[in-house]
Amino acid sequence: MSALPIGVFDSGIGGLTVLKALMARLPEENFIYLGDTARLPYGTKTAQTVERYALQAVDALTRRGVKAIVIACNTASAAALPALKAAHPDLPVIGVIEPGAQAAVAATGTGHIAVLATEGTVRDGAYQREILKRMTQAKVTTVAATLLVALAEEGWIDGEVATATVRRYLAPLLASEQAVPDVLVLGCTHFPPLAQVIQHVAGSLRIVDSAVTTAEALAQLLSARALVAPAGNRGMVRFLVTDGQDRFIRVGPVFLARVIAPAEVERIDL
Repeated sequence: MSALPIGVFDSGIGGLTVLKALMARLPEENFIYLGDTARLPYGTKTAQTVERYALQAVDALTRRGVKAIVIACNTASAAALPALKAAHPDLPVIGVIEPGAQAAVAATGTGHIAVLATEGTVRDGAYQREILKRMTQAKVTTVAATLLVALAEEGWIDGEVATATVRRYLAPLLASEQAVPDVLVLGCTHFPPLAQVIQHVAGSLRIVDSAVTTAEALAQLLSARALVAPAGNRGMVRFLVTDGQDRFIRVGPVFLARVIAPAEVERIDL
């Protein structure tokens, strides 16, 4: 058993949706969340740049003493997970794409799955690969929706602007009744706060969010490695950001569903 914290990393605020699921599933665990808010978004950057940023972020977390890492960013999971595992061979590291693909395959009835993600995640093809590993006959359609990251970061998660933006992105996907998928994966951790708008526009499509599946995968990993926190431990969380503490404190509760106190947030340089 270990009371060491679990490191959770994202390009900004979106990974708080994953942290929320982790805290709900593992209430006795301690967490350190790092949002690289100075350099977001990752979704428009090259894979090489994202890999470099991710390695720097995880190095910062390991210096604080963590027992596992969750990459709560689809773009970083796609671009950097192998490099992170190679750089930290003794540290359990998991991303959000494999759990998301698993959840999508479990949810689909027709085998036609759509993935709404950032440009970087779509370009990498990680979701397509992971879904086809689990369902070789699946049809996977991807939609790059990078502007949704900015809307979420601003807290614009409903109203006319959010609805019009989502409708514009999903219009080609929903144009043909014969080709419409039955599952839509939220392939970016910034997207769950927009889920209500996305569901309204998507109609009957079933929305899949990888956060809960990722939390279950982490629980199983901690158990297998004998790394679970001692029974009765009161789980704590602290936050690290690379810029914009005030904005993180203001917008973060939209994603985490709880107030973030200024004393919980520390600004660091990577």
